[in-house]
Order: sequence, then structure tokens, then C-alpha cells
Amino acid sequence: MAAYAIESEPIEPIPETSAAERVVADVQPIGALAAVAERVRDSVPLWFHTFALAPGVYTPGIARDHGYRLSVLGADRFAGRSVLDIGAFDGFYSFLAEARGARRVVAVDNEQYVDWVRARFGVTLTGGAGFRAITGLLASRVEYRRMDALDVRELGERFDVVLCFGILHRVTDPIALLQALADVLAPGGEVVLETYGSRLAADAPAIEVHEPGDVYARDDFVYWGFSPETLRRLGQIVGLDEFEVIEELEIDGHPRILALLRAAG
Repeated sequence: MAAYAIESEPIEPIPETSAAERVVADVQPIGALAAVAERVRDSVPLWFHTFALAPGVYTPGIARDHGYRLSVLGADRFAGRSVLDIGAFDGFYSFLAEARGARRVVAVDNEQYVDWVRARFGVTLTGGAGFRAITGLLASRVEYRRMDALDVRELGERFDVVLCFGILHRVTDPIALLQALADVLAPGGEVVLETYGSRLAADAPAIEVHEPGDVYARDDFVYWGFSPETLRRLGQIVGLDEFEVIEELEIDGHPRILALLRAAG
């Protein structure tokens, strides 16, 4: 049985997969048989992440250029370490961590993206559908938990690396989220954080506040824009005193910031 239904014409056209995202996908080729790859691709109506399922067969992911994240996601970050992926969606980075030597990976998502997908594209998507499809292809051992990021203490374990991509600007209480992540870090652990940036000066301690829908049409849940100094101060509040900006850039017309926050050893 199909894992979805398309209720009507898309409210917003589903974007074509970018060439840049196929380049990202190619760092983790799955190598399935073409017929199997096509069946998996077609079993999910809307993919966020682009996966290289087989030579020439990709999932049609709608994410824009995420290649800038790869600079901090090498085997040196993952090998032998435990990893928590917050807001995993289809799980590209969870599976990448596993492929690059992580000893344990837990992927967490509250699946609110189901509402986001319906509101923007008119598609009813079953939560976790893409993740489960890729898990089957890879025979992956990544553990998937339907859970809100604020509840990760309930996992009852600590992690060496927490991946938090595209989530901080979508929570009403960013301090609470960072505190929850800090509380599940092992000594010396680190949060790899990517979030919506700001057009304020880098040393401005202010947070930009967005109105509903002014960042993405029909997306009422981008609340904040963060400067580097803002993130440094927020990190200090939750005890993550070591802060490093990896890159500030603009993707598809939107400012983004990639940074590391580390716990004391």
C-alpha cells in the first residue's frame, strides 16, 4: 500500500531537485539495483533529502544546496562516536554518520514536517516514510525515534555529537532547545548547529524576529534569525562555552550560519 495520498494540486509547485543536492547525494551512493531504486523513489511522494539510490537514480529532494555542511561531517567527526540527529526528516545525515564510522546513531523527529508539507505542497505524507525506505535499502542500524527535540533527555543516554540542522529557528524557545541538547552531550561533546542566519552585524547580540510567512510562503514556523554573537551568548547560557563559526553564507536567497558549540571535556 502506498504511504501517501495526494489530496489536490500542489498549493506551491514542488521544487525540482537542484544539481547541487545531487552532488551532496553522491558522497553517499547507495548502489541499489535500478528497479529497486526506482520503486523506493516512487514510494514516497515528497522527499526532502536527495539520495543517490543507484547510478542515475536519485530521490527528488526539495532541499537546496546543503553542500556547505559536508566540511564538518567527515569521518574524523563520526568515527567511533555516538551521534544524535535532531530533526532528521529523511535521515541523510544520520545515514552519513553511520557510513562514516559512528558506533551508534539515533535519529529524532517529531514529524511536524507532515503539516508543513501539506500546507506548502498539498501532499499528505506519512511521517518517517522516507527514513524507513532508506533504512531498508541500507539495512541500516540507525535507531529512529518519533520524539520532540525538547524531550531528548528521555533517551537516557549521552552523545558525542549532536546534529541540529534547520531546527533552532523553528522552536519558540531556542534556549530550551539548546539546554536539552547540552544536557545529552557527553563530556567534550559537540553540537554541530546550522540555522537561519541574520543580516545584522556579526557582533550584534540581537535576534531577528520574523513574522509568519515572511521567510517562506505558507510556512509560519521560522521565528528567528541569529547572528554569530547571538549564538555564542545562547551557548554560554546553557554551558556550551566553546563556540566556533564554520561558515556564514546565503542559500537560495536566505542567510544561513554553520557553527560548533562544545561542552567542557
